[in-house]
Amino acid sequence: MNVRPSAVAGTFYPDVPEQLRTSVRQHIEGGRSRAHGPAPKALIVPHAGYVYSGPVAGSGYALLESKRSEIRRVVLLGPAHFVPLDGLALPGADAFVTPLGEVPIDKDAEGQVASLPQVVTSSAAHAREHSLEVQLPFLQEVLTAFELVAMAVGGDNMEEVAEVIDVLWGGDETLILVSSDLSHYSDYETARRLDQQTAQAIEELRPEDLGQEAACGGVALKGLLLASRRRGLAAKTVDLRNSGDTAGPRDQVVGYGSFAIA
Repeated sequence: MNVRPSAVAGTFYPDVPEQLRTSVRQHIEGGRSRAHGPAPKALIVPHAGYVYSGPVAGSGYALLESKRSEIRRVVLLGPAHFVPLDGLALPGADAFVTPLGEVPIDKDAEGQVASLPQVVTSSAAHAREHSLEVQLPFLQEVLTAFELVAMAVGGDNMEEVAEVIDVLWGGDETLILVSSDLSHYSDYETARRLDQQTAQAIEELRPEDLGQEAACGGVALKGLLLASRRRGLAAKTVDLRNSGDTAGPRDQVVGYGSFAIA
């Protein structure tokens, strides 16, 4: 079996299974006070090291606890940080591995989108990519069992992303998950202002209002907002903080948000 091994265990999150499980559980438990409302069809969560963005991600994942056994497929999209892409890349793997075990790939679902012109297969795009990997331990802890469709996203065409999301939308068994951080390296107050503007655009499902610097996973995020708007869904902010709130100085911060779409 072709397995994509963990690339950032021990750096972005603990590489000892029990320590990792404890970390994830603490972030989810800590996020329950912010997680109000029904379980979402789609979720937007951050992807930094857990010490920085874990509390904000936990707020989003806490919303999935009521669908622990119902969600059986996760369509996960995140930015390609290391390999230039003009479209979306499948990993060419049969499973992803974290210290908590294997996450199987949904090959049937991959087959539904593999023939689209904007979709390629690139193990290189996934080899070092943390934006997707850091979501997996949260999913492994909050869901009973699931298969994964993992796509690294590049380029700037939100219509192409929306098309892929539409094909894989599915029913209640499918969660659409976008991995994205928000503003980067502004001072604390500037970041708060910029991220609030981004949150407003997300809540209004207005991808056209998101600038290039609003979110590092902006293309996937815009595609999700476009697909959700066409379905008449609603988005809400679950949590909005930055690294100055969680761990780190306030002179240069990274913004994090969890958003639910239902």
